[in-house]
Amino acid sequence: MSKRDELIEKYAEAIKKNLGETPDMDLLTKVTIGCGPSIYNADSETIAASQPNELETVKNNFLIKKLGLSDGPKLDEAITACIEKYGKSDRNKYRAVIYYMLTKHFGKESVYS
Repeated sequence: MSKRDELIEKYAEAIKKNLGETPDMDLLTKVTIGCGPSIYNADSETIAASQPNELETVKNNFLIKKLGLSDGPKLDEAITACIEKYGKSDRNKYRAVIYYMLTKHFGKESVYS
Protein backbone atom coordinates (compact mmCIF):
# COMPACT_ATOMS: atom_id res chain seq x y z
CA MET A 1 0.00 0.00 0.00
CA SER A 2 1.41 3.40 -0.96
CA LYS A 3 1.84 6.25 1.50
CA ARG A 4 -1.03 8.10 -0.18
CA ASP A 5 -3.31 5.06 0.17
CA GLU A 6 -2.41 4.84 3.86
CA LEU A 7 -3.30 8.50 4.33
CA ILE A 8 -6.61 8.09 2.48
CA GLU A 9 -7.45 5.21 4.84
CA LYS A 10 -6.53 7.41 7.82
CA TYR A 11 -8.81 10.17 6.52
CA ALA A 12 -11.64 7.68 5.93
CA GLU A 13 -11.30 6.52 9.54
CA ALA A 14 -11.45 10.15 10.72
CA ILE A 15 -14.69 10.64 8.76
CA LYS A 16 -16.20 7.48 10.27
CA LYS A 17 -15.09 8.38 13.80
CA ASN A 18 -15.73 12.12 13.83
CA LEU A 19 -18.68 12.44 11.48
CA GLY A 20 -20.30 9.06 11.98
CA GLU A 21 -20.71 8.48 8.27
CA THR A 22 -19.29 6.23 5.61
CA PRO A 23 -17.09 8.31 3.29
CA ASP A 24 -17.46 8.44 -0.46
CA MET A 25 -14.06 6.86 -1.11
CA ASP A 26 -13.90 8.01 -4.73
CA LEU A 27 -14.46 11.64 -3.74
CA LEU A 28 -12.14 11.37 -0.73
CA THR A 29 -9.39 9.96 -2.96
CA LYS A 30 -9.79 12.78 -5.49
CA VAL A 31 -9.85 15.47 -2.80
CA THR A 32 -6.73 13.96 -1.19
CA ILE A 33 -4.90 13.88 -4.53
CA GLY A 34 -5.99 17.50 -5.06
CA CYS A 35 -4.25 18.50 -1.82
CA GLY A 36 -0.96 17.65 -3.48
CA PRO A 37 2.23 17.26 -1.47
CA SER A 38 0.78 19.05 1.58
CA ILE A 39 -0.61 15.73 2.86
CA TYR A 40 2.90 14.38 3.36
CA ASN A 41 3.95 17.14 5.76
CA ALA A 42 2.67 16.81 9.33
CA ASP A 43 2.17 20.57 9.68
CA SER A 44 0.39 21.23 6.39
CA GLU A 45 -1.61 17.98 6.52
CA THR A 46 -3.77 19.49 9.25
CA ILE A 47 -5.71 22.73 9.58
CA ALA A 48 -5.13 24.96 12.60
CA ALA A 49 -8.80 25.81 13.13
CA SER A 50 -8.00 28.33 15.87
CA GLN A 51 -5.86 30.48 13.57
CA PRO A 52 -7.86 33.01 11.51
CA ASN A 53 -5.16 33.22 8.81
CA GLU A 54 -5.38 29.45 8.29
CA LEU A 55 -9.16 29.67 7.83
CA GLU A 56 -8.67 32.52 5.34
CA THR A 57 -6.30 30.26 3.39
CA VAL A 58 -8.95 27.52 3.29
CA LYS A 59 -11.53 30.04 2.10
CA ASN A 60 -9.36 31.73 -0.54
CA ASN A 61 -7.32 28.82 -1.89
CA PHE A 62 -9.93 26.09 -1.69
CA LEU A 63 -13.46 27.46 -1.65
CA ILE A 64 -12.91 30.41 -3.99
CA LYS A 65 -10.05 29.23 -6.25
CA LYS A 66 -10.68 25.47 -6.37
CA LEU A 67 -14.46 25.21 -5.99
CA GLY A 68 -15.16 28.50 -7.77
CA LEU A 69 -17.41 29.94 -5.07
CA SER A 70 -18.02 33.65 -4.54
CA ASP A 71 -16.71 35.24 -1.36
CA GLY A 72 -19.30 35.98 1.28
CA PRO A 73 -20.44 35.13 4.80
CA LYS A 74 -21.75 31.72 3.68
CA LEU A 75 -18.17 30.54 3.14
CA ASP A 76 -17.10 31.47 6.67
CA GLU A 77 -20.29 29.90 8.07
CA ALA A 78 -19.60 26.66 6.18
CA ILE A 79 -16.01 26.48 7.43
CA THR A 80 -17.18 27.04 11.02
CA ALA A 81 -19.94 24.43 10.65
CA CYS A 82 -17.51 21.85 9.27
CA ILE A 83 -15.00 22.46 12.06
CA GLU A 84 -17.73 22.14 14.69
CA LYS A 85 -19.04 18.95 13.09
CA TYR A 86 -15.49 17.56 12.92
CA GLY A 87 -15.15 18.26 16.64
CA LYS A 88 -13.39 21.25 18.13
CA SER A 89 -11.64 19.04 20.67
CA ASP A 90 -9.90 17.02 17.94
CA ARG A 91 -6.60 18.83 17.34
CA ASN A 92 -5.83 16.91 14.13
CA LYS A 93 -8.29 18.31 11.64
CA TYR A 94 -7.00 16.79 8.46
CA ARG A 95 -6.99 19.18 5.51
CA ALA A 96 -8.29 16.50 3.12
CA VAL A 97 -11.23 15.73 5.44
CA ILE A 98 -12.17 19.41 5.84
CA TYR A 99 -11.93 19.90 2.06
CA TYR A 100 -14.02 16.75 1.54
CA MET A 101 -16.66 18.05 3.97
CA LEU A 102 -16.75 21.48 2.30
CA THR A 103 -17.00 19.92 -1.16
CA LYS A 104 -20.03 17.91 -0.04
CA HIS A 105 -21.50 20.87 1.88
CA PHE A 106 -21.57 23.01 -1.26
CA GLY A 107 -22.52 20.14 -3.58
CA LYS A 108 -19.37 20.69 -5.66
CA GLU A 109 -18.45 17.03 -6.21
CA SER A 110 -18.50 17.74 -9.95
CA VAL A 111 -15.24 19.74 -9.56
CA TYR A 112 -13.54 16.37 -9.01
CA SER A 113 -15.26 14.49 -11.85
